[in-house]
Amino acid sequence: MGRKPVRTALISVYDKTGIEEFARRLVEMDWNLLASGGTARRLNECGLPVRDVADLVGGGAILGHRVVTLSREVHAGLLARDTEEDQAELDRLGIPRIDLVCVDLYPLMAAMSDENATDDSVRELTDIGGPTLLRSAAKGQRIVISQVKQREMVLQWLEMGCPGKDAVLRHLAAEAEAACTHYTLCSANYWSGGEIGGEVTHVERKLKYGENPWQKPAVLMNSQSDDPLALPNFKLLAGAPLGYCNYTDLDRMLQTMTHVVTGLRASALQERFVAVGVKHGNPCGASQTRVSGIKAIEKMVTGDRRAIFGGSVMVNFKMTLPRARALLKYGMPKGQRRKLDLLTAPSYTKTAQELLSKRGLRLMVNPALNFKDCEPLNTTSAWRQVRGGWLVQPNFTQVCQFNFDILPKSIDAGDLVLAWAVGATSNSNTICLVKNGMLIGNGCGQQDRVTAARHAVEKARDAGHDPLDAVAYNDSFFPFADALLTLEGRGVKTIVTCSGSINDEKVLATAQRFGLNMILFPHVEARGFYGH
Repeated sequence: MGRKPVRTALISVYDKTGIEEFARRLVEMDWNLLASGGTARRLNECGLPVRDVADLVGGGAILGHRVVTLSREVHAGLLARDTEEDQAELDRLGIPRIDLVCVDLYPLMAAMSDENATDDSVRELTDIGGPTLLRSAAKGQRIVISQVKQREMVLQWLEMGCPGKDAVLRHLAAEAEAACTHYTLCSANYWSGGEIGGEVTHVERKLKYGENPWQKPAVLMNSQSDDPLALPNFKLLAGAPLGYCNYTDLDRMLQTMTHVVTGLRASALQERFVAVGVKHGNPCGASQTRVSGIKAIEKMVTGDRRAIFGGSVMVNFKMTLPRARALLKYGMPKGQRRKLDLLTAPSYTKTAQELLSKRGLRLMVNPALNFKDCEPLNTTSAWRQVRGGWLVQPNFTQVCQFNFDILPKSIDAGDLVLAWAVGATSNSNTICLVKNGMLIGNGCGQQDRVTAARHAVEKARDAGHDPLDAVAYNDSFFPFADALLTLEGRGVKTIVTCSGSINDEKVLATAQRFGLNMILFPHVEARGFYGH
């Protein structure tokens, strides 16, 4: 029998939590251990046989521990090819072939985000040896562990005899390169003062096609966000996999839902049942109520009975069987059920899931939609591809806070919040109408405000709603009084809008003449343009 090959693992970690057990299991599989500095001491203290990298390279760490693993010997052990010539040269030089690298990087991102960060403190926690080890290991087709969560997977894979070795090594190498790229991009962003940036993403799901069947391939990319409301954290319970348009609708529903919830909280109107219905990216139904989940569903599905057909729905409460029945049947002719494409909720009862899945709905779940333990609004930067580059801006996190102490008691606080949240997350230009806790007309995506007002009114009346005494939201200022008069002529008495027009005085004089309640916010602070 031939001599069993000697396998060597190099371990160099900043966070040493759990590293002893990882190293112990390697030793149990007859691996030799190399480790640097503090990692070597930690493993020695645990009684594990380990060789310090300093012994391999012929000297201790130098320059205040800035140079340890950056040596010819270490990288020769990682980059040597699987040939007789390279192995003979390693043997002649007394350098072991290194078959596995386990590295985590200095916490550079934490150092940069520290409110007391200085250039010196950032430099001190900028890892050079770690990324170099990872990249050498990746190039040398070694087993490279760049994340703590990979350790157990690799151990189990080794214990199984390394099945599918080539594919596993390629995957680990790609993950290591991605970790180094992210690390370097963050460093470049810091040193350039934000002038250089980027994002490393992973394919989360392959999609059948994009917006249209001929737009292939299409994927959902995962930016590895720790946001519980990130789209990759929504799981499919039943139905066909989501397509590109499903995900865009899911994202838009989430934007509206989070603004309704945040607006209610800002106005001390917590613990309300909220339902949002979307078609082609814009809300066609929305509601908020203190009464019940069933009432929220009933109000949402009857906002625009025609547009909701085949649409998508999101709720912030558990879907029970009675609520599922209301979603399918409320407001429908006897014996008929409402056709919907996608439903998203924080949880489902077994009976509700069975009923809805039988009706062909895609069912998505994310417990974070109860919003008890997470920040609703998306605070990450918003990126939009344009030809030859990207437009980048802060995300839409503006929240209108209403002073109910000075508003007429006849105005429902929940209606004001719902009107603002729906209008501010619909494609501008938008004017929307809300009455009795429900969206009754959404005139969105128009080039002028008169048409937006007409559309909102027409949609409301077409769906059987009376605009009399509804609350209107206008996502910018009124340049003239014409759209204002369109709303007033249909009985709208309360309008949330912005100041900032050169004709503000004329518009306000018209509002006063007709006895309208105008709730004004400064244009530079509260304009609600969205979805351009």
